[in-house]
Amino acid sequence: MSEFFKPDADAVEIVRREPCFSGFYRLERVHLRHRQFSGEMGPVLSRELFVRHDAVCVLPYDPVRDCVVLNEQFRVGAMDKSENPWMLEMVAGLIDKDEEPEEVAHREALEEAGLTLEALWPVTVYYPSPGGSNEKVYLYVGRCDSLGAGGVYGLPEEGEDIRVHVLSFEDALQAVKDGKINNAASIIALQWLALNRVEVRGLWA
Repeated sequence: MSEFFKPDADAVEIVRREPCFSGFYRLERVHLRHRQFSGEMGPVLSRELFVRHDAVCVLPYDPVRDCVVLNEQFRVGAMDKSENPWMLEMVAGLIDKDEEPEEVAHREALEEAGLTLEALWPVTVYYPSPGGSNEKVYLYVGRCDSLGAGGVYGLPEEGEDIRVHVLSFEDALQAVKDGKINNAASIIALQWLALNRVEVRGLWA
């Protein structure tokens, strides 16, 4: 088995940080050196870093009806590169207060989809774009009752306009295959559920 790099306390040297922009998010320019695979310190690099709050994404799943609940909403990041920037996504929110990820999952499910989650199944924690952002995503599947789910939700004061859909698991997985679901968190969660659905239903249904 291959050996992977094990950094020591001096593996990264921050020369200086420059603030470039500060708003809801921040942009910094970081000048740094890091240890190379040869063992020597490399040259000083300049990297822009998009500083974001960590995020929580949860896929509401009804194990009895074998359905998932997905949100449809406009996303500015897809505006210039997609014919339809209204995307099918999971319930999601930022950890921008003194909250645990599980608390955010429950709160956002209620705010965005009108759902009370009965249990959470941790899927993974990952960095969606570590080449330029420090954001970390906590990913869950949440047990829910999809009967009666639907409608339009969101916080008006935040400009949220979120339409809730209930899809059979097979239809949701087909939407991934067809490219209708094309955001990373939803793809990861649905593929994880495809691999672990028997176990999840066995424990939750």
